[in-house]
Amino acid sequence: MSKLKVTALAFALIASFGGTLPVQADETCNSPYTTKLIKGQEDFVHVWTLGVKGMGDESDKLVTVDVNPKSKDYGKVVHSVTVGGRGEAHHTGFTDDRRFLWAGRLDDNRIFVFDIGSDPAKPKLVHTITDFTQKTGYVGPHTFYALPGRMMVQALSNDKDHGGRTGLVVYNNKGEFVEKYDMPTGRHGDVMADGYGYDIGINPQKNALLTSSFTGWNNYMMDFGKMVKDADAMKHFGNTMVMWDLKSMKPQKVMNVPGAPLEIRWSLKSGDNWAYTATALTSKLVLIKQDAKGEWQAKEVGTVGDPSKVPLPVDISITADAKGLWVNTFLDGTARYFDISDPEAPKEVYQKVIGSQVNMVSQSWDGKRVYFTTSLLGNWDKKGGDDQQFLKLFHWDGKALSEKFSIDFYALKLGRAHHMKFSAKPVNTAGLKERVAELASNR
Repeated sequence: MSKLKVTALAFALIASFGGTLPVQADETCNSPYTTKLIKGQEDFVHVWTLGVKGMGDESDKLVTVDVNPKSKDYGKVVHSVTVGGRGEAHHTGFTDDRRFLWAGRLDDNRIFVFDIGSDPAKPKLVHTITDFTQKTGYVGPHTFYALPGRMMVQALSNDKDHGGRTGLVVYNNKGEFVEKYDMPTGRHGDVMADGYGYDIGINPQKNALLTSSFTGWNNYMMDFGKMVKDADAMKHFGNTMVMWDLKSMKPQKVMNVPGAPLEIRWSLKSGDNWAYTATALTSKLVLIKQDAKGEWQAKEVGTVGDPSKVPLPVDISITADAKGLWVNTFLDGTARYFDISDPEAPKEVYQKVIGSQVNMVSQSWDGKRVYFTTSLLGNWDKKGGDDQQFLKLFHWDGKALSEKFSIDFYALKLGRAHHMKFSAKPVNTAGLKERVAELASNR
């Protein structure tokens, strides 16, 4: 290779990387618009954590754990950022450039923006959005889903009756309000739209935005034991999913999915036209797929645990090859793995009790590392000795989970461990420049 060609290659590489080498992909529930993702070993897991009265600083916080097995701090908390107060910390999401992590609170409606990109080991709080409800009329910013240069937020409730009717909100990456979209209500075809919302899932190839539904502030801030005994409260859970035209942001079809369909996971295989959800109250796996005519249909294709015992399916995670699905059931603390090689006929092939309760699950892109946290909602978590709060890492060999470490968030006085996101250290290109220069001089 000539010196000219080597030098040109060097400049092309360095320019395209912008000073760092990009990583390729991440846990399988991220927005498809999120770039610089992690396909190799993640370095840190960031846990959005609920403060507990009388414990530590009592505040919600972002906790960073070192998870690289080559690190001297492997399996240890290396940093935390306290945001002040307790507002029901819940979900988080990266911006499309992966530099910033947005985190929301379901009670006081604050949104916190952390700088992750500058130093993933030590995230910094750089912005707080305090007027979410004033701008939108919605309550409970739940899902944060990256769009190109934008952040889409799914809310859970509203400020009029604190019920389940709500909407979607779009901000730009600077945290400035752009637009809001009410969830559909009234009759759509033969389905009555309830106006409820919960999660967001986008399939760009199909111009498809899929949303699910849960319940409003009146229920999610109520004590769980009290709520399940309240017949009227139990009537106020979502029973629909909505397929939107992504480009126009108009509802395309409302589908009847009883039992509070929660997390949405699209197949990540190019060309696939299907997604899964699990229903919290009826313990069903539901497939959302186009039929032969191109119409979106939702149908029950599997059962999670024993529905009569209401195991309460919560978080789910699809494998990168779309052949496996993890499903967590909160009340029995169990993680279940389903073979979904045939998405029309999922089969449970493995289960393991993770703890007295379990909520969130995140897996590495290669599927070999699976992380679990415990908190669902402050007033829904178990009481007494069953109120375990941890982050656990397991290795998965395709047949069984083997525990690698467990961090007791209560023992460390951190609070209730909830949502997780991965990050990786940027790879500096200084060494690359020197190596390319050396190669050029030897040609």
